[in-house]
Amino acid sequence: MKLIFLFVLLSLSSNALDYIQKSHDLKLSNKHYWKLLLHMKNGKSEIDDKRFFLAKDGNINAKLEMDATLNALLHENVFDDNATACRFPARTSWLVKELKIKHLPHVRCSKYQETLTKLDPTSATIVFPSAHINSPASMFGHTFLRINSSYHSKLLSYAINYAANVDESKTNGFLFAIHGLTGGYRGVYSMLPYYEKLKEYRDSEQRDIWEYDLNLTQIEVIRMFQHIWELNGIYSDYYFFTENCSYNLLWLLEIARKGVDLRSYFTYHVSPLETIHAMKDEVLLIKEHYRDSKRSILLKYEEVIDDRYITYVKKILSKNLNSEKVLYDKHIPIQQKRYLFEAAIDLLEYYYMQAKITKKEYLSLFHQLTTARAKLGRGDSLSNVRPESPLNAHRQARVTLGFNSENSKSKLLIGIRPVYHDLYDNAKGLLRGTQIEFLNTLLRIDNKSINIEKFTLLSISSISQISEFIKPFSWRTHFQWDRNYINNQLNFNIDIGVGTSWGNEFGYTYLLGDVYGYIEENVVGAFGVSAGFIIDKSRYFKTNVELQKRWYTNGFEQSLINVAQSYSMTSNTQLKFEYLYRKSDFQESVNNSYRIIFNYYF
Repeated sequence: MKLIFLFVLLSLSSNALDYIQKSHDLKLSNKHYWKLLLHMKNGKSEIDDKRFFLAKDGNINAKLEMDATLNALLHENVFDDNATACRFPARTSWLVKELKIKHLPHVRCSKYQETLTKLDPTSATIVFPSAHINSPASMFGHTFLRINSSYHSKLLSYAINYAANVDESKTNGFLFAIHGLTGGYRGVYSMLPYYEKLKEYRDSEQRDIWEYDLNLTQIEVIRMFQHIWELNGIYSDYYFFTENCSYNLLWLLEIARKGVDLRSYFTYHVSPLETIHAMKDEVLLIKEHYRDSKRSILLKYEEVIDDRYITYVKKILSKNLNSEKVLYDKHIPIQQKRYLFEAAIDLLEYYYMQAKITKKEYLSLFHQLTTARAKLGRGDSLSNVRPESPLNAHRQARVTLGFNSENSKSKLLIGIRPVYHDLYDNAKGLLRGTQIEFLNTLLRIDNKSINIEKFTLLSISSISQISEFIKPFSWRTHFQWDRNYINNQLNFNIDIGVGTSWGNEFGYTYLLGDVYGYIEENVVGAFGVSAGFIIDKSRYFKTNVELQKRWYTNGFEQSLINVAQSYSMTSNTQLKFEYLYRKSDFQESVNNSYRIIFNYYF
């Protein structure tokens, strides 16, 4: 018996050496696909978890990692879920095919097979929850994968998500930004039912969901799942701008569809929407679907409920109006009653998800409202009018070329903004009233010199319109150098504004209270008021007007007016005419600027 065991062991050892030598002869470790399996870029893996590697230096040496993998596969000493073939099914499958390995030790991968059967992968979909401006982690949107099964309902499918492992109860926007920029969080993949992700993004966070079916074959989806399994419980350092949620999904798609190179589209920043553009360019997208958020649904009910009855919804929830009285009121049309109770149910769920009511209150009112609604029978459904697709929005980066006429002097303007969108850009396909800018640079050039007109480190605005059911506050903040101070010189300043906004289908207006801090020779503070309106009904034209009044701590006052009219010739080209008025009691003269600007987005 011992002789037989020794013979088998020697035979396996010989096979291992033969296959390792064969891999060397074929230079298999230099193959692009093997480096994809290791997440290796520029000679080093982006996986930071040592458990992902079988060789000591496997994260920086693809050849050593292949040798260690082959040695482990052919000298298997455990035969259950901890076996190498069970831990690394994608590596195993590829090596078996490339080296034509005929015999591997028999192992039993119970958990892998059980999960594969549960997922029943047939196709895949990339899911894009739109931007959630009031969450630092979600200001650019998000992407995750849905593995579709043979079940008719997509809600029973499973979602594959990559995200920073963050305890939200122990962090805030500032800490998230610091850790997210410096790799202070561990990013991990997770798998959970799709309906749970929908509940998180569409309902709890009020984010519309866009789904883009991928033209992957079933074999490609299974290949992708094999690699997802290898990454189960494995972490990588999370970087907000580069190695983020969307970037790490690109590895999975490149594993699935051999030959695509999605990561090559990105250098300094990876944003969720731009990754979908890359998938479109690689001809991976085949069909688009839209799921409206709880917020969008409530706004639709505001449109269809008559103004005479719109206040009834909140009165029913606050118990200031008896639902039975509404149900049997003969003066209210039956379809209006249906809308009233449907809106009340949705608003109740929204309150519960926002922790504004207890579970006991929610269940009691939910039963009461659904019972009342059932008595009214079937009625008209809400119109399912889809908003503009995010794929029709302008691209992320922008270059600017323009002319500025100021006090009878003309100057050339050139600028670049790497990221992402401002209130003057066409908002088609994007969240209305939002602004996110990083490193926005505008230079002015005359015959003698080049000067910085404006340099923005960070600018975020959330001008959210209040409605009957939802009443958010509006806010904005800027960290930048500009020439809006009383002396018209370039000064660094911080601006924080808070207020409110109202709007309709034609546009919106806003009123903010502002606090400023300017660094001249010393720090100078200011308090101000900003009022503005934006007309954005047209797909092509947009009008922006803002008036500001500031009172500085050094005793001076200042008035500013900014008027802009823009015309978007295409999604990625814009012509803008702008007038800027600056007047302070620090200087006697009024500063008037007239600009014509061409913006190109790419």
